[in-house]
Amino acid sequence: MTPEQIIKRPILLTEKARIAQENSNKFSFEVALRANKIEIKNAVQSLFKVTVTDVNTLIVRGKMRRMGRGVAKTQNWKKAIVTLKQGDAIKFFSGSEE
Repeated sequence: MTPEQIIKRPILLTEKARIAQENSNKFSFEVALRANKIEIKNAVQSLFKVTVTDVNTLIVRGKMRRMGRGVAKTQNWKKAIVTLKQGDAIKFFSGSEE
């Protein structure tokens, strides 16, 4: 898989992700379900030109949602929490500081 296929989108909206980014230099991404930690590390390093020190992954289970009169389950997805080397940052997350 290419790095663009592995990293689907950043997770910016949660307060927990924002605090981890500011305090611990950790960034959260939605990644492909079949991607492993080594592939995620290499994808982040090649896309954002940073040094990754640690990768934690978890599978977020889908929820039951109402669809008209019936019920359907949303898809499971994988979240990766990437720790960067001290001093590195991803400009994509920092907003318009340029």
